[in-house]
Amino acid sequence: MTTPNELRLLPWSGPGDKPCYLSTDDPGGYVSRLADNIEAVQLGTAAELLEEVSKTLDDRDTDLTDLRRLVHDLTGALRDVLRVAASRGHLLAVSEPHRI
Repeated sequence: MTTPNELRLLPWSGPGDKPCYLSTDDPGGYVSRLADNIEAVQLGTAAELLEEVSKTLDDRDTDLTDLRRLVHDLTGALRDVLRVAASRGHLLAVSEPHRI
């Protein structure tokens, strides 16, 4: 949940690959739920690609075109996962008191 002056980094980007933010205090709102669902899909996709990479690297007969496609897909998944991590990390930092 965002506090009144906090923005949530959304799991998609806008024109020019610029970050998109949501300002709301309703974690159950439509856009908040949509963002939660998209984050879940992005994390699931990254997990599936990680499994595919493990299998592909073990296969010595994999051709260069397949490897390039996989690296391209992994790059996109890593970008998505980093955005989710940044968003969730920020939300945790805002919502939890600092403990020393």
